Amino acid sequence: MARFSFCACFNLTIILIRFYYPTTLSISCIIGLGNPGEDYIETRHNIGFMVIDELARRRKCKIKPGKGSFYIGRMNMGPGRGNALLVKPTTYMNRSGIAVKQVLDNEELTSGDILIIVDDFELPFGQIRIRKTGSAGSHNGLNSVIERIETEDFPRLRIGIGTPPANLDPAEYVLSPFSRAEREELEDIIARAADAAETAVLENIDIAMNIYNAKNE
Repeated sequence: MARFSFCACFNLTIILIRFYYPTTLSISCIIGLGNPGEDYIETRHNIGFMVIDELARRRKCKIKPGKGSFYIGRMNMGPGRGNALLVKPTTYMNRSGIAVKQVLDNEELTSGDILIIVDDFELPFGQIRIRKTGSAGSHNGLNSVIERIETEDFPRLRIGIGTPPANLDPAEYVLSPFSRAEREELEDIIARAADAAETAVLENIDIAMNIYNAKNE
């Protein structure tokens, strides 16, 4: 009983410390890239939206139209930790930078405050790769973000959607739905990506990289 009481008191002390002495979030805005509309909901290109939806479900966060070309919600990160933003652009993938720039301006954020979540057909299906900076590679959504905010220095979380077949244009592949076999794994992949995003917010991007990039090895 004494041990239980000590543990309970210790946990309560931690909660009170976080309440009265809030810890600044490492990342304060998570932006999942994708295409709006019913036609794109289950496509590979929309896995960023899927992760945002999972985070909103976990944190009981409502995503509503924002003051710009995006939907936005504020998820509570726990006692003393404040809120982090969840964002889904409505500009379509290739113009994602418009929405990202609007969010940065509206919320007075810097590029280092955001985490962009995107699909990547150059990664094996289900693999997660987190980076603090870098080029857009072949991703048009990331390229739009870089053009609009004029820097490559922002954290991004890429989720592998598998390599396109040799006879299929990558542009068509990313707009195709996941196969039946892939859908059986998709829930776990999205959950793992959401875990990684939460780690980046509550801890820091380096810890998230060390944990989730290492799982790919």
